[in-house]
Amino acid sequence: MTKPTQGTIINIIGAGLAGAEAAWQAAEMGCRVRLFEMRPGAASPVHKTPYFAELVCSNSLRAAGLSNAVGLLKEEMRRQGSLIMRCADACRVPAGGALAVDRDGFARMVTDAVCSHPNIEVVYQEVTNLDGLLADDALVIVAAGPLPSAALAADLQSRLGEAYLHFHDAVAPIVDGETIDMSKAYWGSRYGKGESERGDYINCPMDKEQYLRFWQELVTAERAPLHDFEQEKDFDGCMPVESMARRGEDTIRFGPLKPVGLGDPHNDGREAYAVVQLRQDNAAATMFNIVGFQTRLTWGEQKRVFRMIPGLENAEFLRYGVMHRNTFINAPKLLRPELCLRDDERIYLAGQITGAEGYVESAACGLAAGYNAARAAQGEQPFTWPRETALGGLLAWLITPNSNFQPMNVTFGLMEPLGYKVRGKQAKNLKLAERSLAWLADNSPLYREPAAPEEAAEQPAGVKTTINETAAEQ
Repeated sequence: MTKPTQGTIINIIGAGLAGAEAAWQAAEMGCRVRLFEMRPGAASPVHKTPYFAELVCSNSLRAAGLSNAVGLLKEEMRRQGSLIMRCADACRVPAGGALAVDRDGFARMVTDAVCSHPNIEVVYQEVTNLDGLLADDALVIVAAGPLPSAALAADLQSRLGEAYLHFHDAVAPIVDGETIDMSKAYWGSRYGKGESERGDYINCPMDKEQYLRFWQELVTAERAPLHDFEQEKDFDGCMPVESMARRGEDTIRFGPLKPVGLGDPHNDGREAYAVVQLRQDNAAATMFNIVGFQTRLTWGEQKRVFRMIPGLENAEFLRYGVMHRNTFINAPKLLRPELCLRDDERIYLAGQITGAEGYVESAACGLAAGYNAARAAQGEQPFTWPRETALGGLLAWLITPNSNFQPMNVTFGLMEPLGYKVRGKQAKNLKLAERSLAWLADNSPLYREPAAPEEAAEQPAGVKTTINETAAEQ
C-alpha cells in the first residue's frame, strides 16, 4: 500500500461539478491546487461549452425540499461551504419544488470562482496518465466524470486491476420557447403547486387518440447506433423514453406523461389523457427541456416524432437528445471511506466515476474528496461522515461490499434508520433531515450556520458575472 506524505500540492483532473467542488474545498483549506481541464482543446461527446461544471439541463440538481433526500444532501453541502450550491442558489430559475438553474450563468459563475481563487492554478491540458502528477509527494483527485478520455481510462484501469463497469445514459432535447404553440399548450404546475402564479411548466395535453398514435410512433422509431459500446444497459433513473414506452402502452402515461393534477384550461379544466411537460431551461425563459424525454432516437426521428406532441408541431430544437456511455469503477472493492484508493492513498476519486449517480451526488463526492485530500496533504487524519447524514449514507453505499454494484442516487434508504417510528413518510424524512443537520452542526469542521435568504443569493467571493478572461481565451 502506498501512503501519502505531507503533500505540497493537490492535482485534480476534471473541472466538472466534482472537480470544481474538490478544488474549491482544498483551496479553501489553504492547499495549493492544480486543476487540469482538457477542454476546450479536447471535448467529450456531451460537453458543449468551455465552462466548468456544465449541466445538461436546468433541472439537473433536482428536488429542493428537506423531505427529499437530494434536497437534504444539497442543504448539507450548503452548510459545509459548497461552491456548487452557492452558485446554484444564485442562478436559480422557477421550477416548482425543484432547484433549477440558468445553466450558462451557473457554469460561468463556477468557472470564475475557481479561476479567481489565489490557491488554484487552472491548467488547460488533457491528462493521459497519473505518473507525472504523483511526483514530489503530490496527491491526485480523479474527477474526470463518467466519460474519461481513452488514454486516462486505460491508465486508471492498469492501476486498478479491475475491468470497468458501465451503463448507458441519455439526455433530453431542448426546444425554442417561441416556437411552442400556446393555443394548444398551457402554463401550469401539478395541483397548482408552483413558484410562479402562472405555473412553472408548459404543458402539452393529449387525448387518447393522439397519445396512442404518438406512442406507436415512439416505440417503432429509429434509434442511433451504440457505436463502440459493448452492450446496451440503461440506468433506471435516466431511462430513454422510448425504452420506457416499450414496456407497455400505458407505461409513460403513468410516468413522465402522467396527467394527474394538470387540468387543461383549454378544455374547461378537465385532465387530459396524457400530458407532456416542458421545463424552463434558462433565466430568460427562451429554452425549454422536454421533461422525462431522455432519448437515443436519431435526430431526424426526434424531430418527426416529438413534433407529434400537441403544441410542438413547429417546435425548433435547440438541442437534440443524445446517448452517451457512463463509466464507473467497482467502488466497494477499490475505495476507502475518504474516497482514496485502498492500494494507493495518494489517489482519490470523485464524481460519477465512483458510482455516485447524479450531479448533486457528484458534487458532494467532490466536497468529501477535496476536503479529505487537503487534510492528508496537511498531515491530518481523514474526516468521516456517518450514515446519519445523507452524504455519509451515499459514501457508505460506495464502500459497502456488493456483488452487483450499480450507480446509485442518494436516498433516505441509505441513511441510518431513526430507531423509532414516525407516522407518515414526509414526517419521517423531515426527522431524518433534522437529525442530519444537527449532527453536522455539532461535528463537521466545515459547518457554518445557514445564511439569511438575502445572503444566500450573494455570489461567492471573487465571482464575476462573466467568465474569467483567461479561461475564455483558452
